[in-house]
Amino acid sequence: MRDGEINKKSNVSMVKDFVLLGFSDLPNLQGFLSGVFSIIYIIILFGNSLIIGLTRVDPTLKKPMYFFQANFSCLEICYVSVTLPRIVVSIWTQDRTISLRACATQLCFFLILGATECFLLAVMSYDRYVAICHPLHYILIMNPKKCIQLAAGSWFCGIPIQIGQTCQIFSLHFCSSNKIGHFFCDIPPMINLACGDTSMHELSVYVVAMLFAVVPFSLILASYSKIISTILKLPTAHGRGKAFSTCSSHLLVVVLFYGSASITYFRPKSSHSAGIDRLLSLFYTILTPMFNPMIYSLRNKDVIAALKKLLFKI
Repeated sequence: MRDGEINKKSNVSMVKDFVLLGFSDLPNLQGFLSGVFSIIYIIILFGNSLIIGLTRVDPTLKKPMYFFQANFSCLEICYVSVTLPRIVVSIWTQDRTISLRACATQLCFFLILGATECFLLAVMSYDRYVAICHPLHYILIMNPKKCIQLAAGSWFCGIPIQIGQTCQIFSLHFCSSNKIGHFFCDIPPMINLACGDTSMHELSVYVVAMLFAVVPFSLILASYSKIISTILKLPTAHGRGKAFSTCSSHLLVVVLFYGSASITYFRPKSSHSAGIDRLLSLFYTILTPMFNPMIYSLRNKDVIAALKKLLFKI
């Protein structure tokens, strides 16, 4: 059965495959969408790879801030690669089926990398806090060993809990339909397919979201409250402008990512709709990774200078 093998036992359906409806409601735009998403994926790969390469070859970018930016660019490549290639392939082939195991794997990696992004954004805000509020001790505090520890912690600390949450989501029974009104396997549409009482699972999602989203976001707010307080005390307008410019790029990325993700995961199940979920997901899964290299490079003189040096060498 193409749309999924469904065996009914005691009025409970055992779904073996899912169908990602994605953008199937836009039949006349399939070719256009596949082209757009392919171009976006190339831009994301090129832009973020360029930042990683520049931070490795240019001596002026051998600083903690750029070390974390390189980690963030690597994360964005991984993050978007979990969803976007499959979207493009499914549009090209018009085969939207995904096995239960593949769906669970996609969701697991998506959640792990999402948690990594939350923690890494918090670490980057801490780096800016130390640089602006404790400039004389910056090199001592943000030494190479500590930078590696903070980056490694961001990458790995969410793995056990997110694997557990994935197992919990896929322990649900999925009733009747195997059609996911989304372009990838995500928690809200998976819960919408479940039968029976899902309140405990929803509570679990909120608790994990509090841990991996609200706690890092609170740390970001605390860091920037100290940063703004320190900047406002600087004696010159030039100094204040320079300090704000080093933080504005990171703040913009935080707003884009947290704004769309928090609306998606903190809304109750009853208020979820496929159209809104897809629109919000586009922001934090595809558009934000595409804009990040532009946000960080176009507003950073060091990165622009390093890029010019690289182009002149070529």
